Amino acid sequence: MADFKQQIPDQPIRPAREDDFELLQMGVDLKDAKFDTPPIGFFKDAMLRLARNKAAVAALVLILLISFMAIFGPMMTPYTFDQQFVDYLNMPPKIPFLASLGIADGSRVLTNRRVDGLNDTEKYPEGCILEITNEHEVNGVMMADVKVDYYAYTGCEETFWFGSDYLGRDLWARLWRGARVSLFIAIVSVVTNMIIGVVYGSIAGYYGGKVDMVLMRICEIIQSFPRVVVVTLFIMFFGTGIFSIVMSLLISGWIQTARLVRAQFYRFKGREYVLAARTMGVPDRSIIFRHILPNSLGPIITTMMMAVPQAIFTESFLAYIGLGLQAPEPSIGVLLSEGQKVLLNFPYQSLFPGIVISLLMISFNLFGNGLRDAMDPTLRGV
Repeated sequence: MADFKQQIPDQPIRPAREDDFELLQMGVDLKDAKFDTPPIGFFKDAMLRLARNKAAVAALVLILLISFMAIFGPMMTPYTFDQQFVDYLNMPPKIPFLASLGIADGSRVLTNRRVDGLNDTEKYPEGCILEITNEHEVNGVMMADVKVDYYAYTGCEETFWFGSDYLGRDLWARLWRGARVSLFIAIVSVVTNMIIGVVYGSIAGYYGGKVDMVLMRICEIIQSFPRVVVVTLFIMFFGTGIFSIVMSLLISGWIQTARLVRAQFYRFKGREYVLAARTMGVPDRSIIFRHILPNSLGPIITTMMMAVPQAIFTESFLAYIGLGLQAPEPSIGVLLSEGQKVLLNFPYQSLFPGIVISLLMISFNLFGNGLRDAMDPTLRGV
């Protein structure tokens, strides 16, 4: 310590003078740097992030394609959805541009046919036999399986792209007409359920306490009603049709959305920005719909997207038990119900409706997940 003191010169500290400093930015007008890019709002930023999600974009394209076909598909064939061809029942699908590849070429395998009768041109018109397989002898008679062009075999001059059903109705027209009906039922019920659920859940979650307790007990009472009983009552009073199915989906379909919104409000209503808005005297309506609800859009939209295929499946279930739309009006559920009865003999009658409903389910799930990530405020700008 003594050595350190000896190194410090015993001189007074000179006070600083003005000429000891140089003001480098005296004449410079300092301002914040300008943004090189235009300002981006919340929704525009969400759409930009959604566009980078290839799976969500592909799902959206598929949803739009199926929606387009649901609107215009029945117009692409000369047959109507209820037109019957009683001479051409259960015809196989025949798509002209795929027939050369051996796909949907209108062929059918006729089993256990007598080989000695294959030359009968009255029974087997010329050119209808495509292939003979599995030749075998039964009680001294040669039998075989014969693959035929079923349109030439029956003399059918019409072309059914997806085949025909047990009444000879064109399945192409019925499938896209049914997709239109199913999508209409699903979208109307889901949008209505979302509006009711958001308002109901917002009130329950924001005010809490006794209000929340009463509203949630009402939800439990409504949800305890069996859906089949509710649908049956609607059908007894209003008859079978779209109105009865939509109303049956509305009775308890909004409860899941209401509970989700309530949970989100309990999560966000204690945040600092909400408390600050309440302190400044912002009305409850503005706090609910401008400060809290936008932060809950991600889960709400995801639930809404996933509710669409669920509504279609519910309609299909009602069709299976005979409470769906009645003939001749089709829907995907009605087509699946009819196709299930002949699944082993004519699987294509269930194949095409099954493909459409599967694509809708996958697409809505992928698109819903993409929207959820894109509209998450915590990921803004990422």
